[in-house]
Amino acid sequence: MPLHLKPIDIVDDISKEDFFEKYLKPRKPVVIKNMAKKWPAYHKWTMEYMKEAVGDVEVPLYDSAKADPAAPINASSAKMKFSDYIDLIKSTPTDLRIFLFDPIKHAPKLLDDYISPKELMGGFLDKYPNMFFGGQGSETFLHFDIDMAHIFHTHFNGRKHVLLFDYKWKDRLYKIPFATYALEDYDISNPDFKNFPALDGVEGVECFLEHGDTLFMPTGFWHYMKYLDGSFSISLRAWDKSWGVKAHSLWNLTVRRKFDDIMKKNYKTKYMSWKEKQAVKIANKALAKGLPK
Repeated sequence: MPLHLKPIDIVDDISKEDFFEKYLKPRKPVVIKNMAKKWPAYHKWTMEYMKEAVGDVEVPLYDSAKADPAAPINASSAKMKFSDYIDLIKSTPTDLRIFLFDPIKHAPKLLDDYISPKELMGGFLDKYPNMFFGGQGSETFLHFDIDMAHIFHTHFNGRKHVLLFDYKWKDRLYKIPFATYALEDYDISNPDFKNFPALDGVEGVECFLEHGDTLFMPTGFWHYMKYLDGSFSISLRAWDKSWGVKAHSLWNLTVRRKFDDIMKKNYKTKYMSWKEKQAVKIANKALAKGLPK
């Protein structure tokens, strides 16, 4: 049985006024087809160009294995030269991904190849773009971003499948306490409603990104992504004007993260087991109460 997924809104171009009224203000996702076509990156950012620009820098790689509670947060599963990794994802399916590595630091000329969409909104963190690379079949598990920023996520050189869920569904998605990700024991793209009944009735948005498509993800949106081809993306982040969102971001980045780090360091598997049980309890309670309303 599928989730309750709606197709995302798709526009070729959009004015600042329409973007604010239809998407930013109501915090609704949208795909903008033509935004990146104005960037040099639209034509320049091939696999070979990225390989030549970044070179043989050693990069951490992440796979689809469930997080090890005894390992440090964001511990990589392997390392490889960036150029070798590009060759790998060009030639064969792999679940290995690159994130938490910024190629732009090693190839600052890439900064000249994209343009922050300041004609749509302000608050961009221009110096801190994030890039993500994945092999065919690799997945980014369901999570929300800890800093609660708005995200303009532009994809290159292939296709990517994306599922999005409003933050209000967090309890029904089996959110892990003191973390930004969901229970890793189910596949959100093919959910098991028998063992995870709280997922039944969850409403989301589905889209498929192609080369040059830009996805606007509002603050707090949960997202799952699967690379349908070896490809990569860049995310431009912008702060929400709400002081409540800013306070939530600060709390996530300081108090919650620090507490979680201390507990994982001291209690490891025991703490993770408790968190997973709590996620199930909270999800079942939310389901019983018919949340969110």
